[in-house]
Amino acid sequence: MGNYKTTFGQCICGDAKSLINELQDNSVDLFITSPPYPLINPKEYGNESQDNYNNWLLEFVRLMIPKLKPTGSIVIDFGTSYLKNKPCYNIYSFELLVRMVKEFNLNLCQPFYWYNPSRLPYPSMYVCRRKIRAKDNVNNLWWLSPNASPKADTTKVLKPYSKSMKKFFRKKSPTDTSFQKNKGALPSNLLEIANANNKSQYLQACRSLDIKYHPARFPTALPEFFVKFLTDENDLVVDIFGGSNTTGYVCESLKRRWKTFEINLEYVATSAFHFISDINNAKLCYDTIINSDITVDISIF
Repeated sequence: MGNYKTTFGQCICGDAKSLINELQDNSVDLFITSPPYPLINPKEYGNESQDNYNNWLLEFVRLMIPKLKPTGSIVIDFGTSYLKNKPCYNIYSFELLVRMVKEFNLNLCQPFYWYNPSRLPYPSMYVCRRKIRAKDNVNNLWWLSPNASPKADTTKVLKPYSKSMKKFFRKKSPTDTSFQKNKGALPSNLLEIANANNKSQYLQACRSLDIKYHPARFPTALPEFFVKFLTDENDLVVDIFGGSNTTGYVCESLKRRWKTFEINLEYVATSAFHFISDINNAKLCYDTIINSDITVDISIF
């Protein structure tokens, strides 16, 4: 079975299509996920072929829509993919966006762009060897909803003011009301988040047990931004391609109810390392989830 639960959520091993169908209609506040990208060279966790990718992913989106609350949102991360044997972009994410809007009547609330300054040069053939393309450090994230005005609050994701802005406020006249001072700077839709944390408890436990960790992991700050921005405490957040379950880990810390789906049993078992209170219990936790026929309450670890 390979499932586990925490105080606020549950990680379930299984096919996401079947598991989405088991969710109650009008129950989910936020679907946030990063599907396997349509890469030319498949990763060990599997990738759908470029030719069939869009139809494959749209089936998941079709199933998600009735599960959303009227004020709910969908956020999907799309990585870059190049065409085979050509130094040209695969435009699959843009084609998907158009189809989701046209075929499913979803609204593009806003596009977001994740800039990862720590990303290695990609694609190496064109960037490092032939030097005919710039480094690719940006992913597209489409924020969609059936509702043109879903739940959202930027005051939950304010950034610290810059030194120049703080200086501006000090000089501004108290009677000048032309500029509103908030508790921080309003966020932009360009999210600069390095994916370079190599010291997390999850990674430490995987290394200590010589178990493969998931090779494509969200940095915690990425789902954290959208969970704060688009949900409140006790809302339900679902990640249909759970991977290392960074989404669940973030939701647990923010007191959101959560569910993650992951088809690979080993990835489910290792993802529990995020939540255990004692890293020395990692092996027992892993073995218990791998071999259990019931949902494991990992609070005991």
